[in-house]
Amino acid sequence: MKQQLSIDELSRKHRIGVLLICCMSLFIVGLDITVVNVALPDMGRDLGTGISGLQWTVAAYTVVIASLLMLAGSMADRFGRRRTFVTGLTVFTAGSLLCSLAPSVEVLVAARILQAVGASMLNPVAMSIITNTFTNPRERAQAVGIWGAVFGVSMALGPIVGGALVSSVGWRSIFWINLPFGLLAILLTLRFVPESRAPSPRRFDPAGQGLVIVLLATLTYGIIESSPAALVTAGLALVGVLLYEPRREQPLIDLRFFRSTPFSAAVAISVAAFATFGGFLFLNTLYLQEVRGLSPVEAGLATVPLAVMTMAASTLSGRIVGRRGPRVPLVIAGVAMLTACAMLTSIEPDTPFAWLIAAYVAFGTGFGFVNAPITNAAVSGMPRAQAGVAAAVATTSRQVGQTLGVAVVGAIATSGVAGSLEADLAPASHPAWWALTGCGALILLLSFMATTRRAKASARRTAAELNPEALAA
Repeated sequence: MKQQLSIDELSRKHRIGVLLICCMSLFIVGLDITVVNVALPDMGRDLGTGISGLQWTVAAYTVVIASLLMLAGSMADRFGRRRTFVTGLTVFTAGSLLCSLAPSVEVLVAARILQAVGASMLNPVAMSIITNTFTNPRERAQAVGIWGAVFGVSMALGPIVGGALVSSVGWRSIFWINLPFGLLAILLTLRFVPESRAPSPRRFDPAGQGLVIVLLATLTYGIIESSPAALVTAGLALVGVLLYEPRREQPLIDLRFFRSTPFSAAVAISVAAFATFGGFLFLNTLYLQEVRGLSPVEAGLATVPLAVMTMAASTLSGRIVGRRGPRVPLVIAGVAMLTACAMLTSIEPDTPFAWLIAAYVAFGTGFGFVNAPITNAAVSGMPRAQAGVAAAVATTSRQVGQTLGVAVVGAIATSGVAGSLEADLAPASHPAWWALTGCGALILLLSFMATTRRAKASARRTAAELNPEALAA
């Protein structure tokens, strides 16, 4: 009865098994995020929707995940991490099945929302399981490095896997692949992952949760649909969060986390990096298929250099973080992502493929290096009892970033398309590529701010304030 063992009784081999199971769930969620991108043109033609509908197919998923991640983290701390994890896998798998059967874009978006409800219970809960399973600081850093690498690899493989499936079977098949992996992950979790809870779980915060949902949903809607009223509502919701949450004894978002400079910088880097990634994939998919006329599988194959470099850099980044800390990988990530996006600021319909491939190589290198250090920076120094919430905040920032990236670059590019995508998209996307270049510069700047001695001291002070008797190194 291995599943009845406590965390502290697990052998090293068993702990590695738990890590692999958690990584499996992360892999299918990360793959799903990006596999959809390469299928967007086919979805649009089959379901009869334009760019706005395609944006919502991506954004509805990411904004719901972002809205519910912190609730999922606190639920796991209270009701049990394994129980919440299995529930998430079940809902995600059911949502994937419904996505594959959707007869219209409205039904597809609704099914994507259900998918997202399940996915919100996976990433932060799995990170919490990992943080509580690997109590040795060095082992934990290495485990988190592997975790970050798997996430980067899964998101990079999405366009390749999606392109092959869409071209050979059709866009609905990209959701079928979640079914066997989801069922296998459920069985393995029930068999091998021990149950764990926070010693003193926080109370639920329905008002705070409602404000977060309103904030993210209206912000996304305001950007995609160019709605000033929605943006004003988002601003009011943000003010509500900042005024209400500090008054609660156990808030949904413990704003004291942000007193840690490494944590705050990791959150900001996550937003910038995943905004860049989401925007990059969205624009590149439309460019390759609508402007260059590539098939889905050809578009996927064109991004193989991005995927290869992401896999190679992710593995190397995890090792560097475990041995030397996050600064070097973060600096490399900032430089590489900035360079890649800057290379595409003058993209045209006849831009040489060699230039595109060089940009993909640079971007894959940067994105591969960024995952492990931001994950490690976000959770290191935080008390184990609050691992679920800290991991959820960090993961939320990724989803927020990707949501904003798709929404912003889609809105910028759409505003410049007067006729057909084939004729207008390339020049209309230039301002969007400049915006993504700015995100790369921000990553580079924050990489230095997050890794100074003063920053590390702020992390120690924050951990002591949060829970002086249960510090995590």
